[in-house]
Amino acid sequence: MKLVVAVIQDKDAPRLVEALVAKGLRATKLASTGGFLRQGNTTLLIGVDDPQVNQVLKTIKETCQTRQQMVTPMAPMGAGAPDSFAAYPIEVVVGGATVFILNVERFERM
Repeated sequence: MKLVVAVIQDKDAPRLVEALVAKGLRATKLASTGGFLRQGNTTLLIGVDDPQVNQVLKTIKETCQTRQQMVTPMAPMGAGAPDSFAAYPIEVVVGGATVFILNVERFERM
């Protein structure tokens, strides 16, 4: 058995959860925050038997596409003014998924 931990953008979460449920797969959804852009994202915990891992990965790839987006991260203005921030819009790639696949020694549903 494997635990698939998928960190995805909030926008992709409803479609991915719907696609997983349609294939008979269960997922636990957790709210999380990314470090680079400090924006909300979603972490899904998906427990599956080993042969289902490829199906989960395929579903994630089909659902969570990368895209370009303009964002305005808050950047410090300088060492002399640590509480002052300037906003500069930049274009970044968002979306996609970061996926970890872990071995599960034991699983019980109660």
